[in-house]
Amino acid sequence: MTSRMFHLGWFLGNGFGVQAWNQEWAGTGATDWMMPDQYIDLARSIERGGFDFLMMEDSVQIPNAYRGSSEYYLRTASAAPKQDPAVLAGILSQFTDQVGIVATLTTTFYHPFTVARMMSTLDHVSRGRIGWNIVTGSSTYAAKNFGFDMPEHDLRYEMADEFVELACKLWDSWEPDAVLADVEKGVYADHTKVHTLDFEGKFYSSRGPLNTTPSPQGRPVFLQAGGSEKGKDLAAKYVEAIIANPPGVEKMKAYREDIRRRAVEHGRDPDSIKVMYLVSPVFGETDAEAEEKLARRDRAKESNIEGLLAGRSHLASIDLSRFPLDEPLPDDLISNGHRSSFANFKGDGTQTLRERILAHSATDAVHLCGTPVTVAAQMDEIMQEVGGDGFLIVGTPMHRRYVAEVTDGLSPALRRRGLIRDHFEHRLLRDNLLAF
Repeated sequence: MTSRMFHLGWFLGNGFGVQAWNQEWAGTGATDWMMPDQYIDLARSIERGGFDFLMMEDSVQIPNAYRGSSEYYLRTASAAPKQDPAVLAGILSQFTDQVGIVATLTTTFYHPFTVARMMSTLDHVSRGRIGWNIVTGSSTYAAKNFGFDMPEHDLRYEMADEFVELACKLWDSWEPDAVLADVEKGVYADHTKVHTLDFEGKFYSSRGPLNTTPSPQGRPVFLQAGGSEKGKDLAAKYVEAIIANPPGVEKMKAYREDIRRRAVEHGRDPDSIKVMYLVSPVFGETDAEAEEKLARRDRAKESNIEGLLAGRSHLASIDLSRFPLDEPLPDDLISNGHRSSFANFKGDGTQTLRERILAHSATDAVHLCGTPVTVAAQMDEIMQEVGGDGFLIVGTPMHRRYVAEVTDGLSPALRRRGLIRDHFEHRLLRDNLLAF
């Protein structure tokens, strides 16, 4: 079977937050994480390594899901503190030339006009390399920071659909040729080609038009992590890249086929959506060394049950400390946060909470382990079976040594196999993402 090229993205799992602050190879991360330097290094490295984009996760609260307290999260710098990824996106765009920069902004805590204006501005200053990771939010505590209770899961997705609809209308409120910039005639823009909207929806309204000019891409590239039925449908309707984590090759394949079917139902070309699978490869000088590193990582989980429970509690907005470790979770326990992720975590009810927390991974659709050459071969085999479209490398915790293992070890091995780009074909992020 002939190998086909696929895309790479980097998923910055803790966003513009504390990275590997107390671990080996952390450098000065404990004291300078809030400065852009290490992120500039990351963006430049993955650009050199042929990555399509850097995607920055975000959240807008200090969690207190675990034991009803923020103590664990602040003591360990887990999911907090964080800074605004949109600010960092603007900075990174000035230190890179080709790689895409994707910021996470939630539809539940912003207004469509705010996001449309911000994304248009970033697309301008990056010369067409900006993406928007569309999230609905998941935390009750985050919602309370904005003065309200978190809407129910499916309602959030209904709101998000209207949010994106309005944002797109705002981006389209200027016709592509509205800007004349005619110095001799003294006419900057043709007012007949800039249109009010007078949009009145169920959740949002806006007069419009947007007061920024059309950006290089017209609108940002859309990403989303669609796991629930509502999430997958929203993704199939709008986005160009999906963040996915179905466990195992068969479920990866089924997930992609489901998304492509939904895309057709929405009148879209299924090839216009790239399904990107989360992975966190483990590297070594030899396969045996990598396997021992993976074994050490797995053993470390057993001494960090509290950390695993706190992390999963944060994602689900459920305090898992309330449940016995050596019993299965209740069948009727449902998350109003990351619903599909929590359902996958619970499993079929035959395993205890301890067994699930040790076995389940939020960052690995499949395990990749070995030398860069071995991992490249594993990725090749998986993509041939799944059918496309690429991987999102999860650098959590992120430090410069791991970045080098990926961009100076894995990327060259993938290029020798002809699996990833050796140059950027286009200027715009969307065009590069759809190049193959």
